[in-house]
Amino acid sequence: MKFSLHVQTRITDWQVIKYLEDLGYDAAWVPDTQMMWSDCYATMALAAANTSKIHIGTGVAIAGTRIAPTTAAAIASINAIAPGRIFLGIGTGHTAMRVMGQDPIPIAEFRDYLRVVRSMLEGKETAYTYRDKTTDIVWQNHGTGFRNIETPIPIYVAANGPRALRTAGTYGDGLVSIFNEQQDILEFNLKHVKEGGDKAGRDLSNYHTVTLTNAVILKAGEKLTDEAVIERAGSWVVVAMHFVYEIWRYTKNDEVVPQYMKGIWEEYVDHVENFPVPPEKRHQLIHEGHCSFYAPGERKFVTPEMIDGTSMVGSPSEIAEKIRIAEKQGLKEVSLLPPLQHIRSMAKDFAEQVIPLC
Repeated sequence: MKFSLHVQTRITDWQVIKYLEDLGYDAAWVPDTQMMWSDCYATMALAAANTSKIHIGTGVAIAGTRIAPTTAAAIASINAIAPGRIFLGIGTGHTAMRVMGQDPIPIAEFRDYLRVVRSMLEGKETAYTYRDKTTDIVWQNHGTGFRNIETPIPIYVAANGPRALRTAGTYGDGLVSIFNEQQDILEFNLKHVKEGGDKAGRDLSNYHTVTLTNAVILKAGEKLTDEAVIERAGSWVVVAMHFVYEIWRYTKNDEVVPQYMKGIWEEYVDHVENFPVPPEKRHQLIHEGHCSFYAPGERKFVTPEMIDGTSMVGSPSEIAEKIRIAEKQGLKEVSLLPPLQHIRSMAKDFAEQVIPLC
């Protein structure tokens, strides 16, 4: 099992990735969310230049905000700094697009986007369509040092629905999703990934699987209602709520609301409807604090049920046991996303108290 963190992309915090390397983490993921954080590739370049062992990648790059050749050029550039330590995590852009009031890139476009990126990273001449005009593109050779495509760059696709999962099997070297220790979700995801891989004739025997989650290590006597626990859990809890709400408000399908969320759901919907902005501007506030902190008005939604439903919770040995079970079911990497204020302390606690037990 590999262990990593998703690190909020603040360019002055690239030292956090060096800190994770010193703690022994395998990888750091740097998110691409343009309306909230610094540029992911600039931050990755600083981290890559100042580390020597830890793997670094986008967590995840957003297909809708950069054209495919630009993404290929950006990740190949970072690979010239830290060859063999760079990976490309990529997705359709749920939050990065929703925060602008826009939709994520459609799956059909995403599939073609991945085709172009993968082909370019393999050094091939590639058919590329831009504004309905298709041309063949190829890297220009200006000498060494501009990029590195000779050292392979794995592509890890963020996906949840069946079509996106099949796309992950067709073009990806791995899958990023929300698994935790729930066997049925992992089996569902890998079934569709395999369908995509089989159709493309790909060998997925070394396929990588990553869960994005948060680990709430309970100290002796701590309860889920304790303020210290809420502070460590809150940012990830409300991210899950925002994610589900965005799906629900487009589908109006109550079945997308998980059981652990139902107790606060109507109150949260009322909370959004009472935002102090017109309905057409609610996207400006829905994702406030995204992964960094929870907004003060959302503190009431960080309930024990929400904490337990969204995160790995328990003593170090209990969390380690959940990870061991998930590993037997096919999970290969656990990636944590602690709140910004507590990222160093929570990373240290997990490295010292949980990882040695796994």
